[in-house]
Amino acid sequence: MLTFSYPWLAVLAPLPLLAWWLLPAHVTSHAGLRVPFFARLVALTGRIPHAGGLVAPRRLSRLATLVVCWLLVLAALMRPQWIEAPLHRDQPTRDLLLLVDLSGSMDTKDFTDASGRTVDRLTAVKAVLDDFLSRRKGDRAGVVVFGEAPFALVPFTTDLDLCREMLRDTVVGMAGPRTALGDAIGLGIALFDRSPVKAKTIIALTDGNDTASQVPPTEAAHVAKDKGIVVHTVAIGDPSTVGEDKLDETTLKDVATATGGFFFRALDRDELARIYGRLDGIETRRIDTVTFRPRKDVYWIPLAAALLVSLLAQAVHLLLRGRSPSPAPLSGSAISPKAGAS
Repeated sequence: MLTFSYPWLAVLAPLPLLAWWLLPAHVTSHAGLRVPFFARLVALTGRIPHAGGLVAPRRLSRLATLVVCWLLVLAALMRPQWIEAPLHRDQPTRDLLLLVDLSGSMDTKDFTDASGRTVDRLTAVKAVLDDFLSRRKGDRAGVVVFGEAPFALVPFTTDLDLCREMLRDTVVGMAGPRTALGDAIGLGIALFDRSPVKAKTIIALTDGNDTASQVPPTEAAHVAKDKGIVVHTVAIGDPSTVGEDKLDETTLKDVATATGGFFFRALDRDELARIYGRLDGIETRRIDTVTFRPRKDVYWIPLAAALLVSLLAQAVHLLLRGRSPSPAPLSGSAISPKAGAS
């Protein structure tokens, strides 16, 4: 479909006519050449003179050419655009942030992998998260790792393969030996401040209690609730541990409840996988279908047409002038000195 970006420029179409009417051409009078022997010249040529000739038709053709070229140039100024068929694109309406604990206790080997080998907690978490992210096509995801301090490993992106690859490279202790869950939630809230979507979810995975946060996890959870962020907490490892590595299930439950999320306990890899299966059902994929129609500028078409019209008109004018009959030559007796003297 053809459309114009500036259709109001069509009001300039009569502008040359107004200029011709309001600014007429400057006319001066000059004395004509008088030939007292014009009748004898006419008789010698053998032709009958007539006024006008092809002057009027030529003026009309030139005027028509100018009008057509002006309208074509005006059409180009109106910026014609060709609107192509509509395209549809799915746009994610959910941001999903993963908080992954990398404290020293995540090195405890009390999980088994798919082959039955005993592995540490982080290895089991990475394997399950890798499968979880592979099923989140269409969502935006980000990753924050935390230990003694939180760090944004991957900002929000639709490139989930990048998230999976960066997670595979994480190691225990790279963010410090202790656990700062509250600060990790606070960093997640800050990341969501720049998020344009409405559905915002945090999934926090930890195997210990908060020992290093400047902001307690429950206070950070209340701030998250005010921001419309839902926090799901996943406790991994043995709940019977004591000391600094003790699993603080009470705090994790309070964080989830305060934001309207869920608390899960994963004692082994199979249970951890089932948790992410449940999260898949809770955090269903949400998308908006955005429709737009590409526009292609075609202003060059009327400009090319104006150029072709002007060149064609000039070619016709030159052709007709070359074919116009030339005056008949005078006879020898007519131009002889004797005849000229008589």
